[in-house]
Amino acid sequence: MMLPDCCHFFFFLSILLLGFNFCCSLDEVSKNQMAWLLIGLSVSLCWLASLCKVYYSSHSSSRTAFFTESKQKRNILLVIAHPDDESMFFSPTISYLTSKGHNLYVLCISTGNADGMGNTRKEELYQACAILKVPLHQIKVLDNPKLQDGFGKVWDHDLLAKIVEEEVASGTIDSILTFDSYGISGHCNHKDVHHGVRRFLNMSRRKVEAWELLSTNILRKYSGPVDIWFSIVYSMCWPSGQVHCLLNDDPSKSFQAMAQHMSQWVWFRKLFVSFSSYTYVNTLKRIA
Repeated sequence: MMLPDCCHFFFFLSILLLGFNFCCSLDEVSKNQMAWLLIGLSVSLCWLASLCKVYYSSHSSSRTAFFTESKQKRNILLVIAHPDDESMFFSPTISYLTSKGHNLYVLCISTGNADGMGNTRKEELYQACAILKVPLHQIKVLDNPKLQDGFGKVWDHDLLAKIVEEEVASGTIDSILTFDSYGISGHCNHKDVHHGVRRFLNMSRRKVEAWELLSTNILRKYSGPVDIWFSIVYSMCWPSGQVHCLLNDDPSKSFQAMAQHMSQWVWFRKLFVSFSSYTYVNTLKRIA
């Protein structure tokens, strides 16, 4: 049985105080060595406590659970820019939604053909979604000449809005998930997807609920599971139902899904998935 969160905190604090008292009794050289050892121990304990919170807590750490206000299953459209966005950034949300039995549809705006590997990356997306338990027939990858992958390639927001409108109409979609205005990594294609969804929401007469995945600063972004505490506190600062913090109860699934993108699975992306907070937690804010 897990201890309450406050017990974790006081246990962690008592270890730090004992270490501090021990350091005070040492000579100057030993103090410096012990100080670094204490810092390393503190980081390790914090990381471990955070992982325990991830694995043994419920998916949602918000005051109200996400998409549970009614027993009806939702039809949700996840709009991403490239194959691998779903695994690198949205896996906690996908895991939560599929575990609750909601119907998740993935709309990938491009094949990620910046390096001429579009067809390969498209197949990798299908394999990754199979790991994430998204049915193949609910995945759509576009290859529009006006919406090609690449830094500096501006995507037409009106065209994106029209595409989203068509998907919403064809799939009886009642909710949309996408990037926020910064796009997590700052990639221009991510930002354009956000603005395209915004344009759709402003123009459409359909009643569609929309949510954006919030970007964080670089320290939080690479703090791994430790960021769950900041995300939980942040979600509690908003009115009930406006921001939701979703924990990934099986981070290994994110690794497995990202590993299907073999063309992208290079050393620095392996490090990213290991240390990125988006492997462990997603914070979603309501757009409309």
